[in-house]
Amino acid sequence: MTEDLIIQTIEPVTHDLGGFKVHRTLPSRPRTMVGPFIFFDQMGPAHLDMGTGIDVRPHPHINLATVTYLYAGAIDHRDSLGTFATIEPGAVNLMTAGHGIVHSERSPSAERAVGPELSGIQTWIALPERDEEVDPAFEHVGAPDLPVVEVGGATARVIMGELWGARAPTTTYAETIYADIALAPGASIPIDAGADERAVYVSMGEASLDGMKLAPMTLYVLRPGISATLRSEQGGRVMLCGGEAFTTPRHVWWNFVSSSRDRINQAKEDWKAGNFPKVPGDDKEWIPIPEIPKTVSYP
Repeated sequence: MTEDLIIQTIEPVTHDLGGFKVHRTLPSRPRTMVGPFIFFDQMGPAHLDMGTGIDVRPHPHINLATVTYLYAGAIDHRDSLGTFATIEPGAVNLMTAGHGIVHSERSPSAERAVGPELSGIQTWIALPERDEEVDPAFEHVGAPDLPVVEVGGATARVIMGELWGARAPTTTYAETIYADIALAPGASIPIDAGADERAVYVSMGEASLDGMKLAPMTLYVLRPGISATLRSEQGGRVMLCGGEAFTTPRHVWWNFVSSSRDRINQAKEDWKAGNFPKVPGDDKEWIPIPEIPKTVSYP
């Protein structure tokens, strides 16, 4: 029965950022993580005015990895390692913060000239405790290098981990699964029971799981050990994410994630004091630390 398949339904908190909306399902009060995924945002879809764009000024991260994946548009990424990379649809940017990194995300000038499109998913992956303080790193994997699986009228791009017998080259720290599933009208695809924790999210169109209609922009956490079939009658786009269950809780405050509250508090002080490295080519602006008195932890 479908009620035995879904163990949790997380509706989004929507933020209007002026010109586009962001729909956030993780972290939430009901649940902090699905596998290593601790942050799940859908950006757009939106078409911004000519001459405008997104301008996410330099800001810091620790003890996590950011994963950016676009359906439409482009974003220029710069970070304190000196990286400059433009991400486009079907590619993935993986930025490992480790002991500390600063980055910015802005619309390319060519996109601004015509009015940028913005549509995609941004997630954060919590790092296992052994890897929380690794050296920062950046990895761009182009669309042609991510495996695409076609089954039952569905086309699935494996972004991280191994699914349907195909493995993405993207670095993983904990066991991770992550895929973009495009369902043509009438298509279906199996969802295995392999990972400790899994969730599905309909980002566009419509889909159902074992006959249960899935609401758009809602994260459905699946019961461990049960397989299912994802279908769409009219066509849709679905993200599948999950992986290894973490045994140690993670604390979240602003852009910081850690197994240690003290570590987050240290990062706060470091950002206030200007101790994080600068972003070459984008060092004139930054996002100030919010005046929030204490670390937020989602139990």
